[in-house]
Amino acid sequence: MTRPILHTDMCDLLDIEYPIALAGMGPTVGGGQGGVAGPELVAAISNAGGLGVLGAAGFPPDRLEAQIRRIQDLTDRPFGVDILVPSNVAARPSGRQRPADPRDLLPEDHKEVIGGIRANLDLPDVQAPRADVRTPRFTPQDQVDTITGMQVPVLATGLGNPAPFVDQVHESGGKVISLVGNVKNARRVHEGNADIVVAQGHEAGGHTGRIGTMALLPQVLDAVAPKPVIAAGGIGDGRGLAAALAMGCVGVWCGTVFIPTQEANLDEFRKRRILAANDEDTRVTRLYSGKTMRNITNELIEAWEDSGTQALPMGLQGLLIADIAEAAKQGEREDLLMNAAGQISGLLNELRPAAEVLEEMVREAVEVFTSRLPANVKVAVGA
Repeated sequence: MTRPILHTDMCDLLDIEYPIALAGMGPTVGGGQGGVAGPELVAAISNAGGLGVLGAAGFPPDRLEAQIRRIQDLTDRPFGVDILVPSNVAARPSGRQRPADPRDLLPEDHKEVIGGIRANLDLPDVQAPRADVRTPRFTPQDQVDTITGMQVPVLATGLGNPAPFVDQVHESGGKVISLVGNVKNARRVHEGNADIVVAQGHEAGGHTGRIGTMALLPQVLDAVAPKPVIAAGGIGDGRGLAAALAMGCVGVWCGTVFIPTQEANLDEFRKRRILAANDEDTRVTRLYSGKTMRNITNELIEAWEDSGTQALPMGLQGLLIADIAEAAKQGEREDLLMNAAGQISGLLNELRPAAEVLEEMVREAVEVFTSRLPANVKVAVGA
């Protein structure tokens, strides 16, 4: 069967067949080793004609190198690596010796709140293994050095400005994609010479902003023109892909739709929770990372939000919840663990191979442009 054609400037820029990128979904609390977008999912998307993107937030260079090598074993097509370069990560205390237990950095009142929630949820009083609560001893620069040294075609960044790394990536022959949630940051990464801007709306799963996708896209397109823009947030089928292209975007960046796939690195329980969710079953919280993050909601999120406690900076917030995440695992309450997903969850109802999902998106988008629109919309240029 002849493969459908759906080609944009994104395809030319990144040397891919279809204008669909996998969101670089990283590690999840309680999710074990690796990111949700691990090598198998990355390769599946790239081999199907899209751009697979490894979720590498928090990966030290040696682990990152191993993951990249695994992808290179699975595909010879372009792929990317996604890291975080946030501005409000908790800094290591200056002038003080590193504590023997990083938990000693946590405010007592925050520990009391979490302890109270743990008791109310009847979870065991346990501590996470020390390896799960150590603060990282590497920097984004260390990660970028690994990425460029291994000739990865695309660096993707979120929660910050990739400007300090752009020249290095370009010198290695790569491209830079930067994720933003508002016009201010779109202009900032545009001025920092990112090659493509991903404009992500409030509907998205995981770390997300405050502006809806349909409102955000035209404003970002205007703000950074003629730089190419990729749409993200609430896109999970060919209709969403076609709408993004009609808006003027060169492609889409999709996460949630690829979580309930056979290749995604997440336990089946949490994949099934996404498949069972409806359009109102997600909530934005700072509980898991200190940054606004959309998840399938649960009792732990609701209790944290009801407490009114202000989240700690990224890094410290992860330390704060490490023990209660361990308690949830030991107490067989997997429903309380991080389960990042977007509002598009209500559209999903079947666990499938990732390539099948991507190919269906392409076929439907082609059908929209070639059949549905001509049948339903009559247009003509006025005299």
